[in-house]
Amino acid sequence: MRKKDILELKRRLKKDDCTFTRMCGCYVDGQKNIVLKLKETFLNLRDEEFYKYLEIAKKTLSGTIGNNLLELNFPLEEEGMGSHQLSLMELKKSRLKDDAKLDDFYNKIIDSYDYTGNFLILLFHDAYDVMTRTTDNSKLDESEEVYEYILCAICPVELAKPALGYLEDEHKIGARIRDWIVGVPDLGFVFPAFIDRSTDIHSIIYYAKNAKDSHPEVMEEVLGCSSKETATEQKEKFQTIISKAVGCDEEKSEHLFMEIQETLSSMAEEHIAVNGKNAEPILLSNDNIQDLLMESGISEEITAKIEKSYIDVFGDTPPIVDHLIDKKALTANEQRKKEERLEKKVKFLEERLEETKQSSQLVSEKEESIEKESSLESAADTILEAKTDIKLDDDSDRTFEQNSNHELAVEEESNSDYDIILQVKPQKVAQIKSQIIDGKKCIVIPIDENEQANVNGVDTLL
Repeated sequence: MRKKDILELKRRLKKDDCTFTRMCGCYVDGQKNIVLKLKETFLNLRDEEFYKYLEIAKKTLSGTIGNNLLELNFPLEEEGMGSHQLSLMELKKSRLKDDAKLDDFYNKIIDSYDYTGNFLILLFHDAYDVMTRTTDNSKLDESEEVYEYILCAICPVELAKPALGYLEDEHKIGARIRDWIVGVPDLGFVFPAFIDRSTDIHSIIYYAKNAKDSHPEVMEEVLGCSSKETATEQKEKFQTIISKAVGCDEEKSEHLFMEIQETLSSMAEEHIAVNGKNAEPILLSNDNIQDLLMESGISEEITAKIEKSYIDVFGDTPPIVDHLIDKKALTANEQRKKEERLEKKVKFLEERLEETKQSSQLVSEKEESIEKESSLESAADTILEAKTDIKLDDDSDRTFEQNSNHELAVEEESNSDYDIILQVKPQKVAQIKSQIIDGKKCIVIPIDENEQANVNGVDTLL
């Protein structure tokens, strides 16, 4: 089954191109009773109904091949007299005009379909005049064959949600009447299948809206085909096999699953690179599952467990490699790796920045120390300029400790050769300047408001 075959059928389901000859169906309630039967010449429907039914038909040809759309095949025993295939062939040939055959088909679905609630079964008949095409896909005037088929859609019917609305008869806002609304198809199929632009009576195009619940009971009991799992169902089973083999360690299980996913992705990409995009899909058979696990770095013990479970679950129907690849998980894992690399890079840059800050701080402290030494030397030079008249006692450093009971004695130096002797705290030394005032050389000591001065033992207020 090819995507372009599906699209060719789907493109015809438009107002001007649609050639549905007849539509039939039945409405079934929650107790599996037929409430209503439908029989319509499709092209005679009113526009609002025509488009709604056409949209339902189109939905049964939507989704991903291998996931929402499956190609089901009849086993040999289902191609003889009294088989499901023969019943479908007769239903198609009747062009939905044989009530007995329609009732028989409806009852098969009602008895087999595992669904709780009301639902609607719809059947469409069509005859498509398949035109021959050249290599560039341009149409020619002559017909290649007439592809006659039936399309079935099974739609849930549910009550509308309760809401307020305008009640025209009563001219007020009130509770709206809850209607039974036909939803989009839950299941559907096309028989015979349209393969390579031709009729294939040995297979069916099967549609499932929910890829996690494909309703195998309908495949087997209604259509008589071998059931087939969707890609989502196979993927979930494969992940379960890995989780059980690893045990309760979720982190380890997730890690191993991602390792296997990356190996599967590489295998699929290599297959396409070697064989091209149109090559037959590669299967993950029982023979190569061990090679896959070993290539993914899985231990022999866990490999043995996974291999055994894989054979038990998939048996003689190995899945396609592409169906086991979780593209969303791979994308999320790649994003997580990028974020981890970015975090490491940021951490490295932060460490380098901190080292640079510390280095700059050491340089700054050294420069500040040199500047202070230079300032002290400058102040000392200023005082030495006036030493012919003044002797500055640099040994007058007093240190007071508030919680100490000891007093430090300060020895006063007396020398008759000097007229002025100063005693100042070390922090004031740098502030002392020599200045000429009124033609006389003066020593200038700035005093802040909170500082006090003592001259020859007498407190001086300045």
